[in-house]
Amino acid sequence: MGFPPLDEKTIIANIKALRVSSKITLERLAKITGLTKGYLSRIENSKKAPPVSTLAKISKAMGVDITEFFTENASLPAATDISIIKKKETLQVGRKGAPHGYVYEALAYRMPGKNMEPYAITVSDEASAVGFRHEGEEFIHMLEGKLEFVYDGKKYLLEKGDSAYFDAGKMHTGKSVGPKKARFLCIIYSYKRM
Repeated sequence: MGFPPLDEKTIIANIKALRVSSKITLERLAKITGLTKGYLSRIENSKKAPPVSTLAKISKAMGVDITEFFTENASLPAATDISIIKKKETLQVGRKGAPHGYVYEALAYRMPGKNMEPYAITVSDEASAVGFRHEGEEFIHMLEGKLEFVYDGKKYLLEKGDSAYFDAGKMHTGKSVGPKKARFLCIIYSYKRM
């Protein structure tokens, strides 16, 4: 059966609930993340979730796993030193058309305190041209289709079997090209939590 995709309102409600329960003000969160207080306030009052890269920045600042934003409750069963996710248990983070035309499947959401966030990402040909930039490093490996990948202003065509490893601090984005939607494995490495 697996987990149903969560609507974006749930993700946004979890962001605010975790911030409030952690007794972190918007001002403090803005200072830690480098995002503006106004932007954070708009996220909490929006109907659309921000990009995963922004969620990762916010979760790191709050000292919680990013998967806490995607769960109906904060008590998912957690492994201590291994996380096995069966295909039927994959947690879909985004749904068709959101956020920005990307669908994220969290592949290790049960592992607490991890430095890497692995996802299977499907990109529509209507994907937003919004670029992403976040702390850490990122690795992508193409599973299906073709991806027009833009990194630091330069375009690359990635096809099934191709990989890219890059500094995630530089602007990057991509869109599916061709008849088949691009799908790739994405591993985001964030520097060790303090």
